[in-house]
Amino acid sequence: MMKKIVHLFFIILGGTIGYLYVPVILALLNIADVNWILSPYVGMITGAIIFFLISYWFVDYIVGFLKWIEEALIRLPAGDLFAGTLGLMGGLVISYLITIPLRDINIKLVSQVLPLFSTILLGYLGFQVGFRRREEFVNILALNKREKRKAPEADNASPAQPKAKILDTSVIIDGRIADICQTNFLEGTIIIPQFVLSELQHIADSSDVLKRNRGRRGLDVLNRIQKELPVKVEIYEGDFEEIHEVDSKLIKLAKVIDGIVVTNDFNLNKVCDLQGVSVLNINDLANAVKPVVLPGEELVVHVIKDGKEHNQGIAYLDDGTMIVVEEGRDYIGKTIEVLITSVLQTSAGRMIFAKPKLLEKAL
Repeated sequence: MMKKIVHLFFIILGGTIGYLYVPVILALLNIADVNWILSPYVGMITGAIIFFLISYWFVDYIVGFLKWIEEALIRLPAGDLFAGTLGLMGGLVISYLITIPLRDINIKLVSQVLPLFSTILLGYLGFQVGFRRREEFVNILALNKREKRKAPEADNASPAQPKAKILDTSVIIDGRIADICQTNFLEGTIIIPQFVLSELQHIADSSDVLKRNRGRRGLDVLNRIQKELPVKVEIYEGDFEEIHEVDSKLIKLAKVIDGIVVTNDFNLNKVCDLQGVSVLNINDLANAVKPVVLPGEELVVHVIKDGKEHNQGIAYLDDGTMIVVEEGRDYIGKTIEVLITSVLQTSAGRMIFAKPKLLEKAL
């Protein structure tokens, strides 16, 4: 069907050119003296036939180019395509306004060529601006709507809506985010960017077994969050093509929609802090909710291995907190009572130092 349309276009184009210019060219060259040959209709038929034959050389290239454009437009998110179309319309309107005064100029270069050039250039620039800056325009409109909805009186003021939470790849693979969502501690809409999904799918398709398992676990976590948990989940279809790193895209998205990045990546956390982007770190939350123990308390632990220092034993609480048992090497493989001597908070978490209660009684 596409080929037939291209052939028809060439026939119409050739007929139009033949109707307008073939008789003029023949008359100038004095090739034919017969009047009927100089008829515009003869030129129209001649031009249509010539361009129809020429179309067989170019039809495959033109159809391939049109299909490439069609596939590119189909892959674009609807919001981006709509914003680009509005930008294109704005560029064409500006071009039309600019070319109005140029029509009165008798110079053909100015009155005919420049309007065509400005239409193409401003139309292209308008589409690009609308396509690439869609998120900023949407954010501006959203902020204006919020300001208009604010009531001047305190009685009518509605509570502020919680900000959207943007999940990064590491926190999805970690899996604890699903349990946090299930407890309703995380308010607001959960945003899962399309570029994060693409990275997660790339990990799930990795040839490395460990990476593949982590990627598949992340996809299972997303499926659980979306289908089983009482939270609102949205997929952000947009992308920032000028930015290549996923972490940088997350920060850009958080700025655009005024959201909060949820991660357990230490480096991403620091970059968000430097750029003024709100961030929630799952590891910080896990450290904050660990049970509080104080020096002098007693615990029952199972010593599982020896420590780095001489005669030390290592045990763990249920939440993974490490307990260093002084003089505990002799109790490896045993469950004993220990007395906490000190608690040390490090960047890696909380560390507890203790000694066997039996030794305390002996003293």
